[in-house]
Amino acid sequence: MVARMQQGLPQKRAVVGVKKVVAVSSAKGGVGKSTIAANLALSFARLGLRSGILDMDIFGPSIPTLFNLEDAEEPRLSSDGQLIPLTNYGVATMSMGYLIPNTRTPVTWRGPMLQKALQQLLHSVAWPALDVLVLDLPPGTGDTQLTITQQINLAGAVIVSTPQDLALKDAIKGFEMFKKVDVKVLGMVQNMSVFCCPKCGEKTHIFGKEGVSKECEREGVEMLGDVPLDGRICEDADRGKPTVVSEPEGDRAAAYLGIARRVAELVELEVSRTVESLTEVF
Repeated sequence: MVARMQQGLPQKRAVVGVKKVVAVSSAKGGVGKSTIAANLALSFARLGLRSGILDMDIFGPSIPTLFNLEDAEEPRLSSDGQLIPLTNYGVATMSMGYLIPNTRTPVTWRGPMLQKALQQLLHSVAWPALDVLVLDLPPGTGDTQLTITQQINLAGAVIVSTPQDLALKDAIKGFEMFKKVDVKVLGMVQNMSVFCCPKCGEKTHIFGKEGVSKECEREGVEMLGDVPLDGRICEDADRGKPTVVSEPEGDRAAAYLGIARRVAELVELEVSRTVESLTEVF
């Protein structure tokens, strides 16, 4: 703490009531990070953990859509003026999207207003007792990401990328950012890894093959899992019923559950129940 103060850095704080905070990052937009983050939080819940998700994307919040809460009432305030999370599918959620309900209205904040919004999301939410809170970080490695990672005690970060070289170039920047702020990268998720034709079953690697696994080898981190390129995952997300909810026993949900199990192990969270006994959660 003293060293951080001497360097002019803010003191990292725990999120009250939360055991572990895991950041999900991509550095590059459009690789499916928010869908991964939502299904990860839902998978934690299916594995018996008290789970929450915090949408840190001020300019393009996705969590209200993913959790079918776009038409929900604005979050109420607790007796001490903190925002009370909205819950669906057994997961506590918070997003700036709840406070700016008109989805067609762009957020054009700069500087102080942006920082104030970030501070409110980070430190003014009355979370229930949670085993794990997933932070859905906005794409990029700039001031917003640094503000978040320098102020919160993170158990680790998960980096999401497609196998495409163009996406991996930005994923590398994400590694460097987390190194600078002393946050452990738990591993990478390869999203949109392979497309399987629903008619003939032929598999096509549209965005390349094994790009993420090779990057994991270079960085010395785990390959946490593969998620296929599948239209049903997109459809599930758009209708506010992510894959882990819409088809909990399917192969696509199994991919997310496998990632959640490994992340839980890496941050030393004990999974208390088997997946088979958790269908009643939803």
